[in-house]
Amino acid sequence: MRLTLFSAGALLFLSLLSRGSGLQTIVGQYGEVIEVPCNKGNAEDFYMIKWKYTKSDSSTGDLVVKSSGLNATITPDMDYNGRISLKPDFSLLITQAKLSDQKRYTCMVVMATDIFEYEVQVTIRKAPSPPTIANQATEMKIGTLTMLGECSTKDANPPAKITWLKNKIPLVNDDKVTKITSDVRTDKVTGLSSTFSKLEYAAVKGDLNAKFSCAVQHITLDLDLETAPVTFIITYPTEKVKLQVVSANLIKEGDNVTLKCKADGNPPPSSYSFHIKGKKMKVENSDNYTLTNVSRANTGEYKCSLVDNDAIADSVNITVMYLDIANVSKGRIIKNLDESFEATLVVNASGESEISWSKNNVKLSAPAKFDKLKYSDSGVYESVVSMAGLIRKASFELVVLGAPVINKLTKHRSNDGNFKVLKCEAEGSPKPTVQWSINGTNATESPYVDGRVTHTITIIPTVNLTVNCTVSNDLGQASKGLDVSTLFEEVTMDKQAEDSNGQARVAVGVVIGVILAALAIGLIYWVYMKRTRQGSWKTAEKEDDTLEESKKLEENPCQKSEA
Repeated sequence: MRLTLFSAGALLFLSLLSRGSGLQTIVGQYGEVIEVPCNKGNAEDFYMIKWKYTKSDSSTGDLVVKSSGLNATITPDMDYNGRISLKPDFSLLITQAKLSDQKRYTCMVVMATDIFEYEVQVTIRKAPSPPTIANQATEMKIGTLTMLGECSTKDANPPAKITWLKNKIPLVNDDKVTKITSDVRTDKVTGLSSTFSKLEYAAVKGDLNAKFSCAVQHITLDLDLETAPVTFIITYPTEKVKLQVVSANLIKEGDNVTLKCKADGNPPPSSYSFHIKGKKMKVENSDNYTLTNVSRANTGEYKCSLVDNDAIADSVNITVMYLDIANVSKGRIIKNLDESFEATLVVNASGESEISWSKNNVKLSAPAKFDKLKYSDSGVYESVVSMAGLIRKASFELVVLGAPVINKLTKHRSNDGNFKVLKCEAEGSPKPTVQWSINGTNATESPYVDGRVTHTITIIPTVNLTVNCTVSNDLGQASKGLDVSTLFEEVTMDKQAEDSNGQARVAVGVVIGVILAALAIGLIYWVYMKRTRQGSWKTAEKEDDTLEESKKLEENPCQKSEA
């Protein structure tokens, strides 16, 4: 008995000596399994393993005891009933972790010669719920602190922190423009904390369409939890209005012009006053006023203002572009050949204009001006005046008149030689009528262009005759004659001409033959004389003729030839 008491005392003393000096801390997640390690749990020569915990009043409570060779004994405890067990390595398992499990646990190992104690501090953490915004305001007034909403996150340990953001930038409490009030509430049953934060904010005009949100920071989160952004209607009175002209850059006569009045207040006014040429026109449930089919008389100053305050107003000047043409040559203008003529056109415009001319839809390089009119100048002339989208057109028809004349009267045989073809080329306006003094066939007339026309007929004359071409119009007539012989006479004359040509060719041949013969005789004589002289120089022999005859022959070489 004494030995037992002594042994127990010795063991106690040894345990005090062997108590671990360090304190291990582990973190458990709320509602999950916590494993509290026993650092000497792998000892094989232990007598006893015991787990205990430290209560809030510093006293201890036993949880489980295991003696060597026996099953573990769990000490009844209401806080841990059915939630604790021992692992083979003597680690303590606590299921369905609660916040009350957050305390210090001690593992005591009794061995043959020593007693060891290992303390472990258990901390329980709980991630917060996603934040929400309640009691959200509908609108804000500029310069007035307005409670925008209350952001909350629940059931966290340790308590979560809430931050308010505007356009993703954190707001800082200054109790003037921004006032943030935070509160942490702890659940009496679970011990978990909920955080609440109220935001009061004094808006400025720049906060129109600003996006507000709140974010939660917690030790268990890698990223902040953030609410969806919300916007608030910001109300403020109108201080300025702006009058705009909804139209093209250049306003021209005939356009519709819309005046639009915009206010910087929110909400904007629903009605405006438009000052139109000295008259005040109230427009309800609209911010615009339309001038239809404007004219140059609409040029001037226009203004819009608030219905209840004419001092808050804006004005614009409108200039209506116009284009007129006057003293224009138009209709059908009749002139005589060789007269002078110049088209007239006077432009009255609000700016610089462009003028183009055309004749019969072909563009001209210069206006219609003529010092001496020709038939080809007749036609339809058009002037187009344009400026800033405005276009004015005018046209006239110029007719150049003149008595007809015959420019050319010609004849020739047809290709097959069986007909005579007569052509009468005439000029005049109105178009001349062409008549022949003889009936013909295959009568054709060319198109009447630039006052000219050509009339053609074919005839077979049986006798020599004179054919007249007569051209006439309302201003006069002209006639010209042409001698035409029969086809037989022309053929005979052609034959005679051919015979004459043949005789001439024969005579020329005879002359050429005589010339050639003379040249041949001369050439023969020259060869002969050359040979004769060469023979005399070579020998001293005498020919059959006498010396006297030789001398004569030398004096008169032609004599021997004639002989």
